[in-house]
Amino acid sequence: MSSRRSRQSSVPRITDDQIIDLVSKLRQLLPEIRQRRSDKVSASKVLQETCNYIRNLHREVDDLSERLSQLLATIDSDSPEAAIIRSLIMQ
Repeated sequence: MSSRRSRQSSVPRITDDQIIDLVSKLRQLLPEIRQRRSDKVSASKVLQETCNYIRNLHREVDDLSERLSQLLATIDSDSPEAAIIRSLIMQ
């Protein structure tokens, strides 16, 4: 137990002000919350919305990658367009 405490005490603690600042920055990145006129959004709601937003972005990336793969299958593999699509898929 004492080794656990010593490890925890050596880790720099984040201050309440830093947490408030980070939540505020997240709030600005979320389109749904940013569009609201009210600043009365709880930190937990901001974190929930951030997780949802990231999940949706991952889904969009997967969908777009799939569409690019399908498009690649329909064109000449030696064409300049195919090279562009391959580079997009690899990103």
